[in-house]
Amino acid sequence: MNRTESLLKLKNEQFDICIIGGGASGAGCALDAVLRGYKVALIDKSDFASETSSRSTKLIHGGVRYLEQAFKNLDFAQLKQVRHGLEERHIVLKNAPHLARPLALLTPVSSWIEGLYFSIGLRMYDWFATNDSLPKSKWLKKEQVLSKIPTLNKTKLHSAVMYYDGQLDDARYCLALAQSASEAGAVVSNYLEVKGFKKSQDGKLSGVQVSDTQSGQEFTINAKLVINCTGPFSDKIRHFANNSLPGRIRPSKGVHVVLPYEVLNSDHAMLIPKTPDGRVVFAIPFEGSMLLGTTDTDSNDVENEASLNSKEVDYLVSTLNPYLANKIDISQIKSGFGGLRPLLSADPNKSTKTLLRDHEIEIDAVSGLLSLLGGKWTTYRLMAKDTIDQADFILGQKNECTTAGHMLVGGANYDFESWKYLAKDFTLPEDISQHLVKKYGCRAGEVAKLTTFNNPLKERLSPQYPYIKAEVLYTVRQEMAVTPRDFLARRIRLEITDWETTLAVLPTVVEIMGLELGWDNAEKQRQISQYAQQLQYFQKEATGEVKKDL
Repeated sequence: MNRTESLLKLKNEQFDICIIGGGASGAGCALDAVLRGYKVALIDKSDFASETSSRSTKLIHGGVRYLEQAFKNLDFAQLKQVRHGLEERHIVLKNAPHLARPLALLTPVSSWIEGLYFSIGLRMYDWFATNDSLPKSKWLKKEQVLSKIPTLNKTKLHSAVMYYDGQLDDARYCLALAQSASEAGAVVSNYLEVKGFKKSQDGKLSGVQVSDTQSGQEFTINAKLVINCTGPFSDKIRHFANNSLPGRIRPSKGVHVVLPYEVLNSDHAMLIPKTPDGRVVFAIPFEGSMLLGTTDTDSNDVENEASLNSKEVDYLVSTLNPYLANKIDISQIKSGFGGLRPLLSADPNKSTKTLLRDHEIEIDAVSGLLSLLGGKWTTYRLMAKDTIDQADFILGQKNECTTAGHMLVGGANYDFESWKYLAKDFTLPEDISQHLVKKYGCRAGEVAKLTTFNNPLKERLSPQYPYIKAEVLYTVRQEMAVTPRDFLARRIRLEITDWETTLAVLPTVVEIMGLELGWDNAEKQRQISQYAQQLQYFQKEATGEVKKDL
C-alpha cells in the first residue's frame, strides 16, 4: 500500500463505491466490494483500526453471555446473534491463520452445582458451533485446572469448565483486510478526514469532500455510492449527508487493563462469570502479557479517545482478585486501553448492557448514503456481505460474495514451523523468527530480507521483546505506517502491552521513520513529544501518577 500513489488516484479517478471507515467493517466491505468487481476507495480519518477495531478483547466468539441471556429471557434475537458469531468464527480463523488461532478458556466454579450449570451451557455453545473444528468443552477437576492455571486461589476453587473460542490480533487482522482489498484493486488511504459531501442536483451523494490531515490539502473523491462504516462515529457522517436523520448510535465504553503474564502464568485464558454489573470479564494471554477486561458504560463523548481511568482499573482488578492466590498490586499494571462499541438503540432509556451487538444496514432515501450500523468483530465478514448485497441492489448488479474462501494477505500456505528456516537463512534468534512468522505470515521473509545488507536492522527495539528495527522500515514501505503510533500501537501492539517500553523505544522508531519519510529534526522532535505526552496522559489517568518524565 503506497499512500502517495493512492492519493493521486483518489483525486483523479471516478469510483463506484467510496467507503468511509478503515476499521473491520469498512475494510471488510472494501474487500468484498472489490472482489465483486467494483472500483473501490477506502478511507479513514486516522489509521486503519485506530478506534474500536483495535480496542477489542481480541476474541473471535459467538458470545457465551448472549447465549445465557437468550435462554434466561427467551430472547431469540440473542440466540440468532450467537449462531451468526459461531458460524463466522471458523471463517475468521481459517482466512488468516497467522493472525488468529484457537484459545482455551477456563471458567472456574466454586461448587458442583455451578460446574453443572456452566457445563450444560457450554455444551449448548458447542452444539451451536456447526462446521467447526475447535475442541469441545470439558469439565475439569481441581487438579487439572491448577495444572493449567497454577496461580488460582485453591481454597475457593472446586473445578472449572474449559471451552474454546478464537483469538486474533485485531489491529493486524484489520490491516490484512485493507491490504487484501488494496492488492485486489481497491484504492486505500489513511489520514483522510471527511469534511462534507458533494451532491448531485437531486440531492444524492456524488462525492466525498476530504482533508489530508498530514498535508492539509483538501479534495473530493468522486463516487456513485458512499458507504458509511464509521462505527461509533456513524451518526456524524449520517448527519453530514442528511441532518434530519435521527441518531441511532449509543456508544458504550469498554476498557482493558494489561498486567504481567505471570499473574495467570498460563497460555489458557479465564472467563470470570460473576461481576457486580452482570457482565463477564476475561483474563487473556496476549503478546507476552495478560489482558483483563472489559467494562460496559454509557459514553456520550466520541470526540476524545476513550482511555482507562483509575476507577475502572479498581473494578477490573477487584473482579479478578478473588480468584487468585496472590492479589494483584496496582503497581503491576503495564498498560491499558479503552474503546467505544457502536451499539444500536431506538430507546435512550435502555442500558447499553441490554443492547444487541447485531448490525443493521440503513439506506437514506434522501441522500443515498448507505450506512452499516452496529455489529461486532466476529461477524465483520457477514456485516460486509449484507452491506455489499445492498450496494449490488442499489447499483443494479447481482454479484456473488466470495470472501468466505478468500485468504488474507500473509495467510497463504502458512506454516508456523517456517520460523526455523527464517532463523537459519537470516541468522535471527528463535523468538524474533517466531514473532515475524506470527505477525507477517508467509511475508515474514520480506521483513527479514531488509536485514540482508543492513545488519543493524536485525537489532531489537528493546531487549525485552522480539520486535526489530527492520519492522519499522517494512511497515512504512508496505503497510502505510505514517506516525510512530501507527507502528507502536497497531503494527506491533507494544503500546497496548507496555507503556514504559513504548516510551523507551520511541526515539529509535522516530529516527528510522524520519529517514524514510523525510522528517527534519524539528519534525522528529514534534513526533516524539506529541506521542510521549499522549502516553503519559494514559498512565496518569490509569494510575494517578506519571511514571516517566519526557
